[in-house]
Amino acid sequence: MNILLVDDDPDVSAAVRRGLEAEGYTVDLATDGLTGLQLAKRHPYRAIVLDIMLPALNGYRVCAELRRAGVDTPVMMLTAKDGEYDEAEGLDTGADDYLTKPFSYVVFIARLRALIRRSQGCGDPVIRLGDLWLDPLARRCGRGERTVALTSREFDVLHCLARYPGQVLSKGEILDEVWDTAYEGDGSIVEVYVSNLRRKLDAPFGRRSLQTVRGAGYRLVDDRG
Repeated sequence: MNILLVDDDPDVSAAVRRGLEAEGYTVDLATDGLTGLQLAKRHPYRAIVLDIMLPALNGYRVCAELRRAGVDTPVMMLTAKDGEYDEAEGLDTGADDYLTKPFSYVVFIARLRALIRRSQGCGDPVIRLGDLWLDPLARRCGRGERTVALTSREFDVLHCLARYPGQVLSKGEILDEVWDTAYEGDGSIVEVYVSNLRRKLDAPFGRRSLQTVRGAGYRLVDDRG
């Protein structure tokens, strides 16, 4: 699972990154707000750990810009600003949690896990894109009134793409989301599963919703013509 860490303190960011990687997360690091904003808009993350006092763009503005852009990735603000008004402003700009430095790492990782769990279970569990639908809780999918049977891994790949409709995901990003972090096999396995999904979800319905973006990856779109 990919986590974006946005923090310009080298000691804090190094410690948090080591800890997250030890928990099995893949971590991207940005040391200024503008870079963090660009990464968060461009790549799928399970969560964003965001400092407030950042070069180029502060954490409040980063979070507000993400929410305005429709990015609903869970955000935990991790900051030395410990005033109640600071926390209120962070939550009001769209953060999902707020933790002040210094902090207990055990508490931090527990709250991060809870944040990710809540984000996966909130709102309408059924994802819809045109006549394509999938229910992550029941692990069922289909088009219109017709249910389509998928293997467990096929469903996971589809769910990964459906969580970011219209967004291009690289093979590496899909591998990080769907396969175990210890997987060291050929990334072309993603092509196999995308091909299977096209055969089951696109071809029988005259659709081209699973698109290849040459040199970049794959995206799922509403292609009802």
